[in-house]
Amino acid sequence: MEIIPYNREFKRENFDCGKKPLNNYILRNATKDVKSGACTCFVILSDTDQVIGYYTLSAESIPKKDAPDKLQKKIKYEYIPVILLGRLAIDKNEFGNGYGKLLLIDSLKKCLEVTKNQIGAVAVIVDPIDGEAIAFYAKYGFTMLPTSGRMFMSMNKIELAFKE
Repeated sequence: MEIIPYNREFKRENFDCGKKPLNNYILRNATKDVKSGACTCFVILSDTDQVIGYYTLSAESIPKKDAPDKLQKKIKYEYIPVILLGRLAIDKNEFGNGYGKLLLIDSLKKCLEVTKNQIGAVAVIVDPIDGEAIAFYAKYGFTMLPTSGRMFMSMNKIELAFKE
């Protein structure tokens, strides 16, 4: 499956991942956010150009005090630059086909590439929507940031994972 940049012409009206905020986002907000530059969005399409999965990326920063202790010692700035993996969703008709993992890997590769070659960032963060999302991200190595409910993976860890 090819992962491509979002286009408003893609069919989204039947997208249903089982989580209303994620469904509403791809239906009502993705076009505006991409157009304004608030995020980038990437999708997997069916043979009929129906969106069956998507994720978003945007620039973000977190207060140094919210970062893991090890990172707090390394960074001298009040805010730490990160990339926000803001949303990741798969249509429930496609659950179990590995698309969630595929989108996550693609997003992390993009984050690592941009960090190494264009704009610095120390980590990727996510805002898990529920316990199921926490379990998904934890399975792939994200850890909780105890003060914010966000999850975190350092670029060093991402880079090591792709070298293995």
